[in-house]
Amino acid sequence: MSQPKITIVGLGKIGSSIGLALRKAQPDFTVVGHDKDGALSRKAQDLGAVERWEKNLVSAVEDAELVVITTSVPDIRKVMESVGPYLGANCVVTDTAVVKGEVMRWADEFLPETVHFVGGHPIVSQQGGDADAARADLFTGCTYCVVPSTRSHPAAIELVTSMALTLGAEPFFLDVDEHDGQIAGVEHLPVLLSAALLLSTTQAPSWRDLRRLPGETFWRATEFPSSDPEDVGGICLANKENISRWIDAYVTSLKELQEKLVAAEDGDWQELFTELMDARSRWRAGRGTPSEEASSRTMEDLRSMTSLGSLLGLNQFRDLKKRMEGRAPR
Repeated sequence: MSQPKITIVGLGKIGSSIGLALRKAQPDFTVVGHDKDGALSRKAQDLGAVERWEKNLVSAVEDAELVVITTSVPDIRKVMESVGPYLGANCVVTDTAVVKGEVMRWADEFLPETVHFVGGHPIVSQQGGDADAARADLFTGCTYCVVPSTRSHPAAIELVTSMALTLGAEPFFLDVDEHDGQIAGVEHLPVLLSAALLLSTTQAPSWRDLRRLPGETFWRATEFPSSDPEDVGGICLANKENISRWIDAYVTSLKELQEKLVAAEDGDWQELFTELMDARSRWRAGRGTPSEEASSRTMEDLRSMTSLGSLLGLNQFRDLKKRMEGRAPR
């Protein structure tokens, strides 16, 4: 078997960081890149994120065993539609988008039955999206959502999981509805909250004076995850039903806070924020309540599962390819 080929489509911060991490692992596979922006492709090669890059998208994915799409959500559809007819049998395709339902539908529509799609979503900052911000350790310790479709071959799931482990991430398995429903509350709802805060302030009658007053609290609260309006808007539209449900829950919580504020005594109001700040600190540190900690599965438990596979390598590519070839197309 010749040296396996991994193709990364999209060579911004995420794609280039994946390339750097994979190549740092001293792999026995080739990492090839493509970006519609030739300057980004050249920069990724200069950084060492890819061994070489292809100007032509189809040339980049031909003969690839694994294709990783790290473009914006709207561009994923275009990539799948363009490359579908040219992907080899038993090629595994994955992505890094923050929404999965729409991407799964595009995979079903544009990828041939001989190709295996497994969704992926690393929980890392998407800000500073240029390749200059790429780091080999970007994914170290982060949660990497692995979102198989109902038709994903077990060997394809294992391959994407092994890639996540090679990046230094911790795989977290979700189905598509779980992923999009939960991620709407922690990734997509905050985007709408930023938009609502900007709307309420910029349209206020006192705007002429108000615009002189914001400090860091306001600017942090209104910061979007990307500077590309198409990217931000596309993500929200792709998950609008789940986001809408979270907006209802947020409005309910906001009204409850309003009622508590009106009726608050000093001690009660301070106690509320003490509880909330403690919950946030535990959450951010990766700790739950004592009962949650007792019932949680550790990463060591997960690593003992055979479905997690191992770090990427030539032998694994060879073994997984044989397993996929032994099964009828999906």
